[in-house]
Amino acid sequence: MEYMSAREAADKWGISQRRVAVLCLENRINNATMVGNMWIIPATAEKPIDARSIRYNKKEEKAIKPFLKWAGGKGQLLREIEKYYPFEKGTITKYAEPFVGGGAVLFDILSKYGLEEVYISDINAELINAYRILRDDIDELVTMLQVMQNEFVPMDTDERKTYYMVKRERFNDLKINGDETINIEKAALMIFLNKTCFNGLFRVNKKGLFNVPMGSYKNPMICDENNLQAISQKLQKVNIVCGDYKLSKDFIDEHTFVYFDPPYRPLTDTASFTAYTENLFNDDSQKELASFVDELNKKGAKIVVSNSDPKNSNTDDDFFDDIYSAHKIKRVEATRMINCNGESRGKIKELLISNF
Repeated sequence: MEYMSAREAADKWGISQRRVAVLCLENRINNATMVGNMWIIPATAEKPIDARSIRYNKKEEKAIKPFLKWAGGKGQLLREIEKYYPFEKGTITKYAEPFVGGGAVLFDILSKYGLEEVYISDINAELINAYRILRDDIDELVTMLQVMQNEFVPMDTDERKTYYMVKRERFNDLKINGDETINIEKAALMIFLNKTCFNGLFRVNKKGLFNVPMGSYKNPMICDENNLQAISQKLQKVNIVCGDYKLSKDFIDEHTFVYFDPPYRPLTDTASFTAYTENLFNDDSQKELASFVDELNKKGAKIVVSNSDPKNSNTDDDFFDDIYSAHKIKRVEATRMINCNGESRGKIKELLISNF
């Protein structure tokens, strides 16, 4: 009998070598044999049917959800934001989200509508890398996350802390010194850290190093394979950009719905959480965004912007009422979900600003 290597099988079947190894380990390739440290496979073997691909192509597929817990995530406001979706009449066929973050609105729209073009961006390079790897290298990503889950979950607390710190140090090394050849590992580490760190925060210090300690989760879901695979399918035709929100200008036209979810203006001087990246988004930045929204309004795009309501702490603060005076402002109730002080998590008002 003639044999081929896992690499040759991967090339023949159009999948990754790592995926071939997984199929061999799962005994899904007849007569595949481990010789030394490599798999050999009968040359006549057929590619196993991937039940996952079939499942995700069904029309009744399950709605996808964010793969990261993200400070400022919009899951709790979706029911309010979806009231603005302008897709039903068929004239709006494109979607842009230039501060994509955790992507709650993005995934809601991708689950409900088959749009012609979708554009997302963020200045957080590690976040955008994770989106790209989800789209382009899902099998390798899932394999790495499965390994981390299988290693981490059975450990006791002390072992977990040691393991976590090793992974955090590795992530920071790749973040500062990495290159294009290890982006899959960096994406897997980012998801692992997000699922196991304190409160699911993504925070970096002035040197750009991720510095959140380990959280206390009994059985964290590090690899939600079904959701990750479903997200990968939905991202296949999405334009994913690492960069400033202004880069979206050429994409956006009169056929585009745009959702802006910038870093929120802090409600108090001590409440600022601006360390998603090493960059700051101050009042001047908020004003620049408002001017950009005015530009896009002239192009005929449908636009929604969310932000904090400064009137929560100062009823005389008209900052957003002033810079968005040409647009409609709606105040909606929200809950602070990520806060180091549990007693500070409560109902507040947030703003939804629209040009229609």
